[in-house]
Formats: sequence, structure tokens, C-alpha cells
Amino acid sequence: MPYYTRVLSKDSEFPPFDELAQWVRAEHPEFKLTIEDGEEEEWETLLLSGNDDVEVALIERISVFDESELSDFTEDLDDCKPETGVAWLKEYLAEVKTVYAFQHLQGADTEDGSSVLHALRAHLWQRGDAIIQADNEGFTNEDGYHIVWQFSDSVSGPWNMGVFQDGTWYHFKMDLGDPEHRAAFLSGEMPGDLSAIRVTGPQH
Repeated sequence: MPYYTRVLSKDSEFPPFDELAQWVRAEHPEFKLTIEDGEEEEWETLLLSGNDDVEVALIERISVFDESELSDFTEDLDDCKPETGVAWLKEYLAEVKTVYAFQHLQGADTEDGSSVLHALRAHLWQRGDAIIQADNEGFTNEDGYHIVWQFSDSVSGPWNMGVFQDGTWYHFKMDLGDPEHRAAFLSGEMPGDLSAIRVTGPQH
């Protein structure tokens, strides 16, 4: 199955093709953007590729007119933890107006391809009022910290996480494979042996 990462934005406005293409050329001159579907001012799908034409990603812009269009995401959250993160996320998804879906292609497996893909995704996310979703991982909050568990049970390694308590986000880096860290996160708590990287709030 194709692997996707996505930027979900509350903003219905989107950057024109020329702006994105020039940004890629300036920041990553070995890569380029071309239009696959749509027009320059109303692009629908873009292709990110190297100057050698190795394809890195397809970026599809999806306008969301009704929250039911994101029902696949909300239904998948029903069995997820922590409950506070899920509740915040469902409220957030109800306000999403635009989805930028990145289908990772062959070139995304290279170091340079992965770098430009992540940079372009971050460029769209950093326009504001947006979160990130990754298949088989889950969602971030607007600060880029992971807030729901959709990993496989075998996952391990350090990861930036966030828990939502009484209107405040507590951010920290935990070991995904540590059973105590994992249990604390799933219950909506910050692991006791960690300190907060940053505390933000209130956010809705």
C-alpha cells in the first residue's frame, strides 16, 4: 500500500504553485515541483522530483467542505489513546479546511529525497493552524508533538510527544519502547522520570 503523510490545515487558502516551486528551487536546488493536475492558480496535484526525474512524492491538495469527509480519520481514533488527545484531535479535525496529502514515492527513500519532502511538508505546516498525520504513527498537535498512539507494538526509540491536561499541552521526549513511558502516555500522563520540554496553553 502507498505510504502517506499529511498536513491538515484549518486554512482554506493555499499557496500558489509558483511560490512553492520557487521555494523548492531556492532551498533544494537539486529538486523541482511540477503540476500533475490542475492549473497554476488552482493546482490539485504536484509532483516533487529530482533534477534526474526520480520521483519523490505526489502532493494532493484536498479541500474539505464537510467534517464527514475526514470520517476515516475520526473512526480510526475511536480505539486510540490517550483519551484527552483523541478528544482534542476530534474537535480539531472538525475545523480542518485543507489537507495536503504526500504520497511517498521511490525517491523519498534516499537521504536527499527524504530531506526535501520533510522540508516541503514543514513549509506547508508552518503556515500555521495545521497539524501533521503519518500513516501507522498518528497525529501531532500544532506544535509538532505526537498526541495519539497509532504505532505498532514493536516500535521503539526516542520520540517527541505531547499530552493535554486541563487545557495545557505538556511536551516531552520519551522512549516509545519503554513500557513505563508508554503506559503513562496512554493514560494521558507525562512519564514521571521525564521533564517537560515545553508547556503551552490554553489551546483548542
